[in-house]
Amino acid sequence: MSRRAVVLAGGKGTRLRPYTVVLPKPLMPVGEYPILEVIIKQLARAGFDRITLAVNHQAELIKAFFGEGAKWGVKVDCSLEDLPLGTMGPLKLIADLPENFLVMNGDILTDLDFAAFHDAHVGAGRLFSIASRRREQTIDYGVLEVGADGRLTDFREKPTYTHQVSMGVYILSRRVVEFVPRNRPYGFDNLMLDLIAARESVSVTPFEGFWFDIGRPDDYAEAIEVFEKQQATFLGGR
Repeated sequence: MSRRAVVLAGGKGTRLRPYTVVLPKPLMPVGEYPILEVIIKQLARAGFDRITLAVNHQAELIKAFFGEGAKWGVKVDCSLEDLPLGTMGPLKLIADLPENFLVMNGDILTDLDFAAFHDAHVGAGRLFSIASRRREQTIDYGVLEVGADGRLTDFREKPTYTHQVSMGVYILSRRVVEFVPRNRPYGFDNLMLDLIAARESVSVTPFEGFWFDIGRPDDYAEAIEVFEKQQATFLGGR
């Protein structure tokens, strides 16, 4: 089965400054590889034979590094935004998307089985599939529960909450692109609200493996440590 991927690689990486002043975020190193090269190696191994990089910030550096993808045995092309279009806006610029395709952020380190995720979506005839991960968040303050009369009703010291969050990895039916406006920023959040309002079905697939958003400094530091110890987990021994 031929598989297509769109990797969102146009962000400025403001949370990783000053590192991203010199390098675009997708070229930030994890071990001996830029994170985007890790992603392309993983996608190639999973049978994605064409990968489109949606680029904007420092696009020429990314284009120069990946060329047409021959080094990784895949076809790589770039879709250039003239202005930032958010996470979903760039899809409107890509004219030849197949019936189903993967979209993911270009700053993620994960051992998600991309092929299985793609094929489960296709097999079930879904419109939009989101890979999700449980994430704990600790509030660094004492949290006050206050009644309508202004009196304290409960108190929790630095509570921890657990949420299912988007991993930034999706499988889309081409029909979803009809919801995306042309020539203006349009994010994942906008699309989710529009699909909910239209009563369209969105599937969430929980995942329990590794997932790091290297756009966050804490995740980036942990990703480097885990990758160096368990590179074969992410690259299959390559």
